[in-house]
Amino acid sequence: MHQVGLASSWENSWPCTRKGKLMGKQASVTWLKKRQFVGTDGSKHSVVMSSQDEDNGVGMSPSQLLLVALGGCTSYDVVNILEKKREPITGLEVRVTGEQAPDPPWTYRKIHLHYVVRGKGLSEKAVRGAIALSEEKYCSVAATLRGKAEITWEYTIIDET
Repeated sequence: MHQVGLASSWENSWPCTRKGKLMGKQASVTWLKKRQFVGTDGSKHSVVMSSQDEDNGVGMSPSQLLLVALGGCTSYDVVNILEKKREPITGLEVRVTGEQAPDPPWTYRKIHLHYVVRGKGLSEKAVRGAIALSEEKYCSVAATLRGKAEITWEYTIIDET
């Protein structure tokens, strides 16, 4: 759908519902200068994006931001699930790597996540289960990418006891 007309407050024009219904999300991207942009979500949080050349490398590239989004989405889930299981998690780092197609539009074909989970006596079964639940059920970014990119994962548990 394309619309032409006067600018209006789009922030209140998207449907937002919950409990199995459509949930509208909002974001805007504003050009700053050269190949530099700022992206802002519906809660007014911002991130700087840019090309990665010498004149513009002040922000993340949009394609790398996709990897960050995947890592952030699954990190949230894994921490939430482990805390609900009362697992003694003290730290989490997710290292995300991606392989892109060699030709435009350079889509990601493979994405690999390496979870480094820290805790005191963490259950390996609980960690593996939390990651699987995130990847297969809860992470909206993974669900969006699934079918377009092969997503694989592994984990390392660092016992801090």
